[in-house]
Amino acid sequence: MSVNITFLVITGVLLAVGYYLVLERTLTRVLLGIVVLGNAVNLLILTAGGRMGKAPLFQPDLPADEYSDPLPQALILTAIVITFAVTAFLLALIYRSWSLTNADTVRDDEEDIRVSQASAYDEEEDAPVEEDTTEFVDEEGRPIREGEE
Repeated sequence: MSVNITFLVITGVLLAVGYYLVLERTLTRVLLGIVVLGNAVNLLILTAGGRMGKAPLFQPDLPADEYSDPLPQALILTAIVITFAVTAFLLALIYRSWSLTNADTVRDDEEDIRVSQASAYDEEEDAPVEEDTTEFVDEEGRPIREGEE
């Protein structure tokens, strides 16, 4: 199987652009990044599918290695549907953000900043606790030792 190096280079460029756009703070660029990433993954699956062959319809006189593998095509169709659903969801988020704040940027949450700057040590929660080695006590609250009843 020979790999088309042009498809791999284009896939790498699309993945890099998609990751760059997803890491931006505006939701519109995140949406564009998701779409570009979806197309890059589709191209990667197509490239990994191998060479083109005959249509995957049974013909008795054709050997099995002459057929094209239908699995990458099915995976690409599934990826297209998933990308479409994520795109629709992000469009709804962008619309809601725009209608509430007239901006599509993601702002820092003050509560998240306060929590991230707080100390992780809690005196009450992290204090040493006396170890209890028994689960069984008698009527007066004394621990029952082995062999005693």
